[in-house]
Amino acid sequence: MNKQTKVIVIVVILLVIAGAFLYPRLDFRKSNEGSSSSSGAAASSGLPVEVVEIKKRTLKNQLSVTGTILPNESVDLRPEVSGLVTKINFNEGEYVKKGTPLLYLNDDELQAQYQKLEYTQKLFESQENRQKQLLAREAISQEEYDIVLNQYNTTLSDLKLVEAQIQKTVVRAPFDGILGLRQVSEGSVIGVGDVIVRVVNMDPIKIEFSIPERYANLVKLGSAVYFSSESSPEEVEGTVYAYEPQIDAATRTLKLRAQSSNKEGKFLPGMFVKIRFVLDEINDALMVPSESVIPELQGYKVFVVDAEQKALERNVEIGTRTESEVQILSGLEEGDLVLATGVLQARTGTALEVTKIN
Repeated sequence: MNKQTKVIVIVVILLVIAGAFLYPRLDFRKSNEGSSSSSGAAASSGLPVEVVEIKKRTLKNQLSVTGTILPNESVDLRPEVSGLVTKINFNEGEYVKKGTPLLYLNDDELQAQYQKLEYTQKLFESQENRQKQLLAREAISQEEYDIVLNQYNTTLSDLKLVEAQIQKTVVRAPFDGILGLRQVSEGSVIGVGDVIVRVVNMDPIKIEFSIPERYANLVKLGSAVYFSSESSPEEVEGTVYAYEPQIDAATRTLKLRAQSSNKEGKFLPGMFVKIRFVLDEINDALMVPSESVIPELQGYKVFVVDAEQKALERNVEIGTRTESEVQILSGLEEGDLVLATGVLQARTGTALEVTKIN
């Protein structure tokens, strides 16, 4: 055996001795780690869940819909008679009171007719007075007096007719409101179909919207609505004052209108608004998250945490639904802990580890 071979043999012997010495220690550490892992798994063997503690509170049964802002009053002003525009008595965009003269049409011919009838009326009035005196002395017959009286009364009626025609040559504001853009000019001849200007009353405003027919029986006059627009995201309160007496057969919806103050002019007619319509309020309602309710063939169920921190199945009867919650009518009591997570994994008797209580 040469020297190199001896060295190799010695190194192998040393490695064997070192392995024999270290192997029991490694095996012992592995066994300790395995036992620690087993004990940790046993400690956390419960299903981790989040629960909700049931408390009585007021439930606002409400819908989220969209609607449109309408003016309180709006009209396109048109003349009642044709004629030449002699004077425009308003500025675009200004606020006017009811009865304010806005436009004048030429009434020269009507004024001449009115003046002529005034002279005729005075003549017949004096004749009627004389005939009345003569009739009192029986100097004339009743028939002669009646003829003069009829002429007098006819003239009075003609005067009222011409006066009414003269009034039609002045276009007045039909209500308080803001004027829009003028569509005519002085000197133009306009007809009864020509638009002069639009008048809009925007305080209060009306909010028109529709709800599904299944909620029609819950509608009450005076119900509150809350609405907002893109330009005014803060919610403003309104009140339902009227609704259609029938369901729209095409859309299966019921149309409603609400009213709200608009003194600052934030909302303009035609605006698109988001509406939160409160149908009714339920006191002492028990609410659970929608994900807690499991539908079954015979109804619905939820899981609660019992005294031993295990899952317990409860059959429940549900009521009103909101966007994220469901009302429980029976099957639960105030203070119950209902599973909000881990619902699909839970079974009756499943050990639970509650990680969060809402």
